[in-house]
Amino acid sequence: MQQRGTFQMMKSVNKSLILNKIRTNQPISRAQIAKETKLTPPTVSNIVKELLEQEIIKESDLGVSKGGRKPTMLQVNSNRFYVIGVDVGPNTIDCLITDLSGKVLERSSSKLNGELTNEKFLTKLKDIIHHIIQSISEQEKIIGIGIAMHGVVDVENGISLFAPNLKLSNIPIKEELEKEFDLVVKVENDARAMALGESWFGQHDNPLSMLVVNIGSGVGAGVVVNGKLYHGANDLAGEVGHMTIDINGDICDCGNKGCLQTFATGSAIVKKANQVSNEPIQSGEEVYNLAKSGKQDYITILEETGRIIGIGLTNLIHIINPELIVLGGGVTKSEKFLLNPIKEEIRNRGLTDNAMKTKVVISSHGEDATLLGAISLVLIELFEPI
Repeated sequence: MQQRGTFQMMKSVNKSLILNKIRTNQPISRAQIAKETKLTPPTVSNIVKELLEQEIIKESDLGVSKGGRKPTMLQVNSNRFYVIGVDVGPNTIDCLITDLSGKVLERSSSKLNGELTNEKFLTKLKDIIHHIIQSISEQEKIIGIGIAMHGVVDVENGISLFAPNLKLSNIPIKEELEKEFDLVVKVENDARAMALGESWFGQHDNPLSMLVVNIGSGVGAGVVVNGKLYHGANDLAGEVGHMTIDINGDICDCGNKGCLQTFATGSAIVKKANQVSNEPIQSGEEVYNLAKSGKQDYITILEETGRIIGIGLTNLIHIINPELIVLGGGVTKSEKFLLNPIKEEIRNRGLTDNAMKTKVVISSHGEDATLLGAISLVLIELFEPI
């Protein structure tokens, strides 16, 4: 198993600066790295030599000559190291192993059944990670584990402070997993992890500011500014599901009335559908299929949900003013009926022309969005300057 010391050995300000420059501009020459990072050519050469020895980068085909010898180009050796990503959902723990480019090598899933204690939950978490590690032959390539956890997370100490869906609190995830696996472990709120994953893998042309909203069994968000997650003063940034939309609305899980979450989640959509249906409806997917078959009542429910999400997003545009909004989570599978009303509300309610034109897209990663976010928690530690 890869020791944590190896990971730390890769870290230095200039090394991370150069590594990230190669990642975002590959293939790139040593001279171009020196020019763009403003480091001296000898510094770049020495660090590149180290990175080549560690096999985290490799030399690729020769670049284009501008007179004289063609420069040797550098790129990330994506297959040199692996990362484990874990998404702890309300009912399952999903897990995958990827290389440094996010290419999925193995995946595994485990049900969360019955009453859980912290100890039982941690045992399940350890078991699925052991299982996926044993599924690959080159286990020494694994350098870290990223955990995307719903609820409130103490990011610095890697503790799940409150996981409402599991009815658990104060779970020492980082401490327990680092002890068990001797790997770097990063723990983050699932919506914020998803936001980082979109920034890392989403191919959105590196917007300076991005809001990523996860709409599924809850509504959470992450804000990424200049490639970094914004956490707020106490790791609470992104709890947009508890923005009040209607002070006389339904009571939310949090105890307040009329939160966005009481309108926009899968269960909220099912509740509305059952008010107009003669047959009991079990899932948001069922509502979507009924809408797709042309049943107007269900089309109206989804369009109204889109409008309410649009109102919530307009509020966030006026507060955060992101360059881009990415929507993910199970509810966004109904984008055919949601997306236009969302955009329409933003156009109608935006304070300025630019606010009205804020770009809104659906994540292209589907159900892997949060898992890739968990992977990116480790990658950002490796690639980004400390």
